Amino acid sequence: MVNMIYKYLHLVNYKDIPNWSVQYADDEDLGFTKKYPMARIGSFLVKSKDTIEVQDDVEYKQVTIKINNGGVVPRNNGETILGSKIGTKRQHVVHAGQFIMSKIDARNGAYGIVPAELEGAIVTNDFPVFDVDTEKIIPQFLVLVSTTERFIDFARKCSSGTTNRKRIDIDAFLNQQIPLPSIEEQKLILDDYNTHMESAIRKEYKIKSLAVDSQQLICNILGIKQKVSQESKSLLQFIHLTDTGSRWDALVDTYAIESKYRIENLGKFIMHISTGTTPPTSHPEYFDGDVKFFTPADLGNNKYLEHSSRTITDIAIDDKKARVYHKGDILFVGIGSTVGKVGIVKDEMVSSNQQITGFTIDSSKINPEYVYYYLLYNRDITTADQSKTTLPIVNQDKICKIPIVVPPIKVQDEIVSSLDKMYLEAKRDEKEITVLERKAISLFEHKIFD
Repeated sequence: MVNMIYKYLHLVNYKDIPNWSVQYADDEDLGFTKKYPMARIGSFLVKSKDTIEVQDDVEYKQVTIKINNGGVVPRNNGETILGSKIGTKRQHVVHAGQFIMSKIDARNGAYGIVPAELEGAIVTNDFPVFDVDTEKIIPQFLVLVSTTERFIDFARKCSSGTTNRKRIDIDAFLNQQIPLPSIEEQKLILDDYNTHMESAIRKEYKIKSLAVDSQQLICNILGIKQKVSQESKSLLQFIHLTDTGSRWDALVDTYAIESKYRIENLGKFIMHISTGTTPPTSHPEYFDGDVKFFTPADLGNNKYLEHSSRTITDIAIDDKKARVYHKGDILFVGIGSTVGKVGIVKDEMVSSNQQITGFTIDSSKINPEYVYYYLLYNRDITTADQSKTTLPIVNQDKICKIPIVVPPIKVQDEIVSSLDKMYLEAKRDEKEITVLERKAISLFEHKIFD
């Protein structure tokens, strides 16, 4: 006979329930280590009450928080905003060193410390701000605890609301207990973490430096210079309406360049060009197949396009609901905020959405990899003729008119070889950065979890 044991009742103390969610009451143990004393978050955080009334004639800095411990950063790329354009007039003032979180994105690790440059910025009630008792806890230690996967899982459980607007229960957050080593022990734990993260940051700077060096290398070899026409120096220019293509945003100077080598329109070397399209989403049989389907988010990180966030089926292609590109084709983002991003197709057959244009280069006339690097490191040239509207556009015609410097094939090959070495070095550094970041997080979590 098998004895069956059922759990009908789970008893908890009333004072220990910060949220009436049954799931939360049953799963409040996050698995923290027992070697340090535990403390309520609310025992060292005090909600700030520094509020103001936004004045219409005053400019303000605003704040946002990146998810996954991405940091506290200025909203609107750091630009101030006039009070008359701010809808919520009652706002909170933030101060350097305060702990801040996003109610909506707490479940995605949106916690951080206000940096000095955001002193005096403002936030709405959706961004609770707290003064930190630094005699009990180092702010960075709290941020790292709150951005661990287990803590984020807790934040998800005590967030409620509509699907995309779930807000964390602040009382549940403040009542949650976490390990609280002494300040001296916290410093030692953070030293280990920061040592690895600082190494990762140095490699990130190296990668940025390599990108600058790569751009400088191609410009130096080709002797590229911007050429300002005499006409563009005048205060007033005349242009025929027929030359605008019926678009007033065409009334802009195109980017002119000069080089010690000949300059041609890119279209001279394009054998085939087409813009992608998205199959109708009303047909599920078109999606989740074996054909990679690229969007702008998939371009920009690698020379060769290997991974796509979405896929489509052969049915979509057979029904002519998607356009196909082949191995060696270049994909170019022609619509949106990331216009100008490029990549080379690695597979025998892929597809893309309507923001991407793909084209086949005649390799008998020009090295396709040289074309890739030229487009990659000269986005000021490749996107100069984009439409000056809310949505930047570089269409097929404008892609074909991109001016490209055409040195002898031997020079093209030398440029590709040099840039390939820099590219591979950057990729090695990227892998090392990932290892260092994971090691830093692993060391920290090993200290605070069983």
